[in-house]
Amino acid sequence: MEIKFSDKEQAFRDELDEFLQRELPNDWAEKPISWPHDYARGGYQDEGDSVIASAFMDKVAEKGWLTLFWRNEEGSPAYSYMEQAIFEERMSYYRAPLSDQTGMGIVAPMLLRTGTDQQKQKWLPRIASGEISFWLGYSEPNAGSDLGSVRTHAVEDGDEYILNGQKCWSSGAHLADYSWMIVRTDPEARKHQGLSFFIVDNKTPGITMDPVINILGDHSFNNVFLNNVRVPKENLVGGKNRGFYNLMTALDYERITLVGIGGFKRMFEELLDYVKSTKHNGELLAETQTVRNKMARMATRIEIGYMLFWRTAEMLDHAQDPNVESSILKLTATELARDMAELAMEIMGPYGQLSGKSKWAPIRGLVARGFLESISATIGAGTSEVQRNIIAQRGLGLPRG
Repeated sequence: MEIKFSDKEQAFRDELDEFLQRELPNDWAEKPISWPHDYARGGYQDEGDSVIASAFMDKVAEKGWLTLFWRNEEGSPAYSYMEQAIFEERMSYYRAPLSDQTGMGIVAPMLLRTGTDQQKQKWLPRIASGEISFWLGYSEPNAGSDLGSVRTHAVEDGDEYILNGQKCWSSGAHLADYSWMIVRTDPEARKHQGLSFFIVDNKTPGITMDPVINILGDHSFNNVFLNNVRVPKENLVGGKNRGFYNLMTALDYERITLVGIGGFKRMFEELLDYVKSTKHNGELLAETQTVRNKMARMATRIEIGYMLFWRTAEMLDHAQDPNVESSILKLTATELARDMAELAMEIMGPYGQLSGKSKWAPIRGLVARGFLESISATIGAGTSEVQRNIIAQRGLGLPRG
């Protein structure tokens, strides 16, 4: 398929490029410590970089770009989904900081789609300004790929619900202000029924968090415990017992907004520079046929990822449900992150294992990080096996395995 931007879309892309080149330091692309589709939130090379990132995100909010594909009062998007995709691609290519993708890309669209007028008025302006941030309260010890098995439950008590249970693998929960949480509101219903979404304030009494240190030694995940946590009824979003149906839509948004497709291209360009400038046994790696073949295959896969990314945005603009396509995109992008790390490690050999603390580490030690961290991307937001089942059943009409 051929993707051709409209004049408006091309103008927006040009504006973004100019903005990013003007507002970010020339060496900014070397500051983030992250691999494409990085779930671990690696931070930056220096503490001062966080100050630059915060100031930059304020400027993005001032431009109104945190609300790119929200609906206006007439019910139409101010920006097309293709423009949202352009924004995501350019931001990730420049490795630009972006505040709260969960709130901006998942919670806000779901509020617009299923929330009450009062909920929209209360939450949307605060998300748009970057005032508040969210974490996803989905996974539990016995509910990961099968979120219909959620056991955290809510019981009505006057004007409130009382929540009890546990959430795990909660990315960035310790850094956020609120949770977008799915819980069971009808214990007698079938497992894919009786679920509801709540917005839960992290400061609510009864919430405790224990850090989960990942394979990189970073605190990126958490175990979150809820003990008689009282949440106002007005914080139930999307209707009682409608949570699983809303969850399917929310996961589609997550699989689209968190791709970071431009980051793959940027990292590949760095790997390409490495093979063009590095010799092994007196010969440039770029002259080694096996390296050339593998780099060519990786370049092809990145282009396929881009086509899937643009295709998904195009479908949304034509009011088509990209349920299968978003699974194809998620599967492609996360396995691309893993396979690119494996390719880089294979090309660099022992040097690829060096961390960023070593002066001998190529590409700032990101290959070692990517090799360890990229596996988590194939698990979060639905494992690769789940995505293949969705593609087989919903896309190909094959029987349930």
